[in-house]
Amino acid sequence: MQLKIMPKKKHFSAGRVPLILFLCQMISALDVPLDLVQPPTITQQSPKDYIIDPRENIVIQCEAKGKPPPSFSWTRNGTHFDIDKDPLVTMKPGSGTLVINIMSEGKAETYEGVYQCTARNERGAAISNNIVVRPSRSPLWTKERLEPITLRNGQSLVLPCRPPIGLPPAIIFWMDNSFQRLPQSERVSQGLNGDLYFSNVLPEDTREDYICYARFNHTQTIQQKQPISLKVISVDELNDTIAANLNDTEFYGAKPSKERPPTFLTPEGNESLKEELRGNVLSLECIAEGLPTPIIYWIKEDGTLPVNRTFYQNFKKTLQITQVSEADSGNYQCIAKNTLGAVHHTISVTVKAAPYWISAPQNLVLSPGENGTLICRANGNPKPRIGWLTNGVPVEIAPDDPSRKIDGDTIIFSNVQERSSAVYQCNASNEYGYLLANAFVNVLAEPPRILTSANILYQVIANRPALLDCAFFGSPLPTIEWFKGTKGSALHEDIYVLHDNGTLEIPVAQKDSTGTYTCVARNKLGMAKNEVHLEIKDPTRIIKQPEYAVVQRGSKVSFECKVKHDNTLIPTIMWLKDNGELPNDERFSVDKDHLVVTDVSDDDGGMYTCAANTTLDSVSASAVLRVVDVPNPPFDLELTNQLDKSVQLTWTPGDDNNSPITKFIIEYEDAMHEAGIWHHQAEVSGTQTTAQLTLSPYVNYSFRVMAENSIGRSVPSEASEQYLTKAAEPDQNPMTVEGLGTEPDNLVITWKPLNGFESNGPGLQYKVSWRQKDGDDEWTSVVVANVSKYIVSGTPTFVPYLIKVQALNDVGFAPEPAAVMGHSGEDLPMVAPGNVRVNVVNSTLAEVHWDPVPLKSVRGHLQGYRIYYWKAQSSSKRNRRHIEKKILTFQGNKTHGMLPGLQPYSHYVLNVRVVNGKGEGPASTDRGFHTPEGVPSAPSSLKIVNPTLDSLTLEWDPPSHPNGVLTEYTLRYQPINSTHELGPLVDLKIPANKTRWTLNHLNFSTRYKFYFYAQTSVGSGSQITEEAITTVDEAMASRQVDIATQGWFIGLMCAVALLILILLIVCFIRRNKGGKYPVKEKEDAHADPEIQPMKEDDGTFGEYSDAEDHKPLKKGSRTPSDRTVKKEDSDDSLVDYGEGVNGQFNEDGSFIGQYSGKKEKEPAEGNESSEAPSPVNAMNSFV
Repeated sequence: MQLKIMPKKKHFSAGRVPLILFLCQMISALDVPLDLVQPPTITQQSPKDYIIDPRENIVIQCEAKGKPPPSFSWTRNGTHFDIDKDPLVTMKPGSGTLVINIMSEGKAETYEGVYQCTARNERGAAISNNIVVRPSRSPLWTKERLEPITLRNGQSLVLPCRPPIGLPPAIIFWMDNSFQRLPQSERVSQGLNGDLYFSNVLPEDTREDYICYARFNHTQTIQQKQPISLKVISVDELNDTIAANLNDTEFYGAKPSKERPPTFLTPEGNESLKEELRGNVLSLECIAEGLPTPIIYWIKEDGTLPVNRTFYQNFKKTLQITQVSEADSGNYQCIAKNTLGAVHHTISVTVKAAPYWISAPQNLVLSPGENGTLICRANGNPKPRIGWLTNGVPVEIAPDDPSRKIDGDTIIFSNVQERSSAVYQCNASNEYGYLLANAFVNVLAEPPRILTSANILYQVIANRPALLDCAFFGSPLPTIEWFKGTKGSALHEDIYVLHDNGTLEIPVAQKDSTGTYTCVARNKLGMAKNEVHLEIKDPTRIIKQPEYAVVQRGSKVSFECKVKHDNTLIPTIMWLKDNGELPNDERFSVDKDHLVVTDVSDDDGGMYTCAANTTLDSVSASAVLRVVDVPNPPFDLELTNQLDKSVQLTWTPGDDNNSPITKFIIEYEDAMHEAGIWHHQAEVSGTQTTAQLTLSPYVNYSFRVMAENSIGRSVPSEASEQYLTKAAEPDQNPMTVEGLGTEPDNLVITWKPLNGFESNGPGLQYKVSWRQKDGDDEWTSVVVANVSKYIVSGTPTFVPYLIKVQALNDVGFAPEPAAVMGHSGEDLPMVAPGNVRVNVVNSTLAEVHWDPVPLKSVRGHLQGYRIYYWKAQSSSKRNRRHIEKKILTFQGNKTHGMLPGLQPYSHYVLNVRVVNGKGEGPASTDRGFHTPEGVPSAPSSLKIVNPTLDSLTLEWDPPSHPNGVLTEYTLRYQPINSTHELGPLVDLKIPANKTRWTLNHLNFSTRYKFYFYAQTSVGSGSQITEEAITTVDEAMASRQVDIATQGWFIGLMCAVALLILILLIVCFIRRNKGGKYPVKEKEDAHADPEIQPMKEDDGTFGEYSDAEDHKPLKKGSRTPSDRTVKKEDSDDSLVDYGEGVNGQFNEDGSFIGQYSGKKEKEPAEGNESSEAPSPVNAMNSFV
């Protein structure tokens, strides 16, 4: 029976063993425990083609294992190599490795040859590959004389390298004397053979140091060829050279190299052959010459190029196909094209193959009497030959074994015995190489043994595969069964996977997979078992991943990473930047769940990964940080195409700092006129690097450029070179030309001068011209210096003039300016408005009409009409005083206006004047008018005097503005009870000539509220309010006083005082003993509300609610000490809303006018108040 045994492995956690790696181990070579007898096995050997460094000792490896340990021997070039006879050769103890000491003496070439190692013990012999030992070589170039090369511009050229043949072959490259690689392109490139190909030469190819270098990596040496000199001359140079050597009568004309279609420099002809071995890299090359430079294309006839294995090198002149196979054989075509034509070359590719394994023989462990087979199958092109050896001897001449039968690539064993143990070698070879494999047959009788350690604990993440190891050995091959728990039945493959190497696989482990598992191995010689334990853990998850961030340079960024994990596992959180460690910088700080980067710099941009690792699993999440900032300033400013009025500015953009540049801003400085001041010139798109700028004459320009992106604007670039434009005549005239007289006989012409930038040249002056608009006079002109004003004297008063101001400089005049109109100086108007009429609208508003004055009499710009008005005296003659005049101005040519804010029942006088820019004209004749009566203002004061038990006396002052004849006063009053409710309202009419009134038959000790106002024939005026209280009944007051004199009351007060004294003594005693007794807190907490101290305002009826008056006491109802109340200002005159002393009205009377004069401040109403309650009243309220 054939037994397949897996290599012994050391297990820690099934969750940490990748399933693919594990299954790869299942098909690896047989491994027998080393304590059992077994034939030798070669474990390590040198490569078949072994190139050595001749400067170092030669080490030829051969390692093997077996039981008993094998002995070693060597052959060299097919004969026994007796190492004892060569003092320079030693074999490592316990090993077959040879060490040849050529460092002290001897040469590497002496030991060049084919070596083979044999490892032997009592069970058989294993042999190594044939190891071909060759020393590396790096020969020098042969001396040669290289003639300089001279070519015409456009010719093709091949510079040969032809390096010396070394071992291994050299790596070729071309450099100059400074060890700088020569630039290569589609036009100039190096071929696979090392030659340097020029499709066509150019003058810049001229140089004297084209040097081919050969690097021999094995010996770390570089050899160089003699420099090659190349000179490329143009047709003009060639004609000049020839003409200098010819007579005048001779004629010669060298023609330039004509453009030509491509031809191939390599390979030659139309077809070529290429052979490559399977598994190597197929390299096909086509290099063409032509003018213009050809471009190379590749196709495969009757097929397509493999997508993932095709690569182009050397500017597509080399086609490479990796891991080439027989399917890649066929015809490949390269095509060289330029504008004049195309050329084709076909390369027929044949892929051969050195032998490669289909099925290499595997070790056999058989028990006595069992059967088995060794199979050796290989392929190649051509088909390899299969040969068998036993213990290193061809099977044909080896001792006969009746249990063995050879059938081509298979050896069949039947009824083996212990003497059948041996090592067999399979050799598969063809003309391109060979394969050699050792496989032993070991005949053993062994009961089962389990190689996996007992009671291993496997910890696996839920929903992942669990692999429980049960490495075993036995001969015959044991059978394996798995059990779960102590009384469980054998596990079957409907849920589980049972591998040939004894491993139990649980494809998707769940929480209920936790438990103890038993592996049982049985054969006819015995039984063995082993227990392992499985725990299922929750997976580690990142529940809050870091997020993509864009931050500005210098700011702070934070990445968050929250991890959820199994409670029994301790995760390790690690932050990575670009898959490497975080920079060792104090700006990076890691908290529990956060990575914080402060003062972010450009280098901090990249991918940040949060990796959470436990002993069983790992998860990670990444986010990209993009660091942005304003762009770096442009540089390398250059001025080109410099013309009189334009120039082209070119610049190189600075780094955009990860935010695309959206635009460039160009500024200029005029060093001649405004040095140090930069002005905006133009803006261009962020994709442009040039700008055509329009310039002005006679300006010494410097330019600078700023770049702008979404973050902001860069600092300015360095200034460009200066560029002075030529002078020219001005192309514009002064702006804001005006003509206004300051006196009746002059005209002042003003303008805004041109600045130096606008002057366009030196010697800036102005030609000032003027003439009367309505006359036939010629233009009068003067030329003035660079000023901004010219005064024309002796002009008529307020006459229109046409004015022109033209700029000129040393080069010439600006274009003819347009004429503007101005006026000579104004004088005061001569005529007053006539026919002034007044219409009284109401007691506070009147309308005034007048006739306009003739425009000629205005003698200036008509600004409007101004009304002066004032109050002469009151019709009631009760308040005579002088009021200053007020003024209202009405803009434009108005003929009427409204006078608001008049005092009712008053006599007013007014006049009207016309106004121009110089001032006012004469006043019209005064016109008087009367305003009708209106409602009066509130009485000036109201106070309550002489309160008695049932009466109150009121005294007041008349209204300050009666606004007519007072007809009577109205007094309204009502009581207020202890709950602040208002009682019935009583009305009382009082004659107008009274200033004092007594109310009788009132309730004692009662609060009353009074409402008082005056009346005219028009109606009632504003009211004033007051409150007062009648006095207390004397009998009740005496009863209240008698209570305080009663004996029981005195006794009660004494008892309270005694209790307080006792409490103080107790507190004092406890305080002396260190205790704390919060007497104050307890007193405050349990105080009797009847003995709380009474505040000054408590016990009064000072607050109540009045449904009619809404807030009778909220707006200050306390009476001042003199119990006098001032009324509030109720004058609603519109004069208060004027600006300064003037105001204006529209034609319909709305306010647009202006007042003049001071308005007298009316006495203001005082705050309403009531009499303060007496202590008796307070006690009365308390009781």
